[in-house]
Amino acid sequence: MKIEPAAALRGHIAVPGDKSISHRAVLLGAIGDGETIVRGFGRSGDTEATIEAVRALGVAVGEDDVDTLHVYGVGLRGLREPGVPIDCGNSGTTLRLLAGILAGQQGRFELTGDESLRRRPVDRIAVPLVEMGATVESEDGRPPLAIEGGALRGIRYELPVASAQVKSCVLLAGLYAAGQTTVVEPLPTRDHTELMLEAAGVRVTRKQRRIAVGPAEHLRLGEVDVPGDFSAAAPFIVAATLLPGSELTIHDLGLNPRRTGLLDVLARMGARITVFNRHKSAGEPVGDLEVHSAELTATAVTATEVPLLVDELPLFALAAAYARGESTVWGAEELRVKETDRIETVTNSLRALGVRVTPRDDGFWVRGVPTRPNGGRIASHGDHRIAMLGAVAGLVSRNGVDVEDAQAVAVSFPGFFELLDSVTQR
Repeated sequence: MKIEPAAALRGHIAVPGDKSISHRAVLLGAIGDGETIVRGFGRSGDTEATIEAVRALGVAVGEDDVDTLHVYGVGLRGLREPGVPIDCGNSGTTLRLLAGILAGQQGRFELTGDESLRRRPVDRIAVPLVEMGATVESEDGRPPLAIEGGALRGIRYELPVASAQVKSCVLLAGLYAAGQTTVVEPLPTRDHTELMLEAAGVRVTRKQRRIAVGPAEHLRLGEVDVPGDFSAAAPFIVAATLLPGSELTIHDLGLNPRRTGLLDVLARMGARITVFNRHKSAGEPVGDLEVHSAELTATAVTATEVPLLVDELPLFALAAAYARGESTVWGAEELRVKETDRIETVTNSLRALGVRVTPRDDGFWVRGVPTRPNGGRIASHGDHRIAMLGAVAGLVSRNGVDVEDAQAVAVSFPGFFELLDSVTQR
């Protein structure tokens, strides 16, 4: 797909519901008591994999509309063994969070996925689940992942790497464990699981970087209103910042501070982004963003910031390419175990456009030049974040960018290109 250069982004948009919250609403609704109504559901390839996974486990899910679900919970221990592998598609969130829940069920369960997911490591969740008393088998540390539930015991687990998915897996298993389960984070990560567990009636104890849960008797969510997904808004934020004359408003956006590190980084680079109409929905901060174009200066992203914008680091690299000076990212080795090795795919993609970018073991270095590059070709390699990076790069280039396998965006944002076109001025 050829993405032609744009003059500006102008208008008002709303992005699909937050993918992370949508996953959790379906999973906790599935093991809850009674019906859970999910409004603003972020429909994508990943979240549909979660719907199909809970259906395979005996949970009824009604779909009134594209963004409204009715999840009919079977109770904390009511999931049934399907007898066939559960296909998680490309969704690492589905596999890792569901593994924690299945560790407390009766039966044997196998989780698998597409070729990309089967290359991603699962030892990070297997190690704590085995320590808690589950039987876990994998193929050399990668999916398929077989889990045999059993009597679990609470543990104190220190995450070797900051990961919201691994944290969530252990906390969800902790709902079924005797005694207290505590997760210690090296750095703060997304807290959607903790917030939703609290909303479902679970006592969650949080102190500094320690999160603890005890065994639960039941969950009840009732209703969940999902705010707009910040990661889905990020390409629009970066494009509007880089294109002169842009004025873009994004409505009803999730602004959880564990997700919005990109805003802090862009602010110190000189971006002009205003947040207004702040409020909360089910404990999650929500608001509207107004983005105006701005000239940027270089900055450094440190290891402590990485968990707060890990999905947006490819877009940060593009913004850094247009900023005056040298920008760096440190402590982002987690990028190497995403849908692709994103340190390599980002640097290769931007180099193809003439950007001066150098990979590091745990990040990259970018020499910015505040002018449009000529353009070129970017291969997404099936990675939705790289496909979106290519789209934004095309808008801000001189001659456009050909994005190979652009349809990969459907993993997280099926209507991305249509929404982008609706606010693009040429």
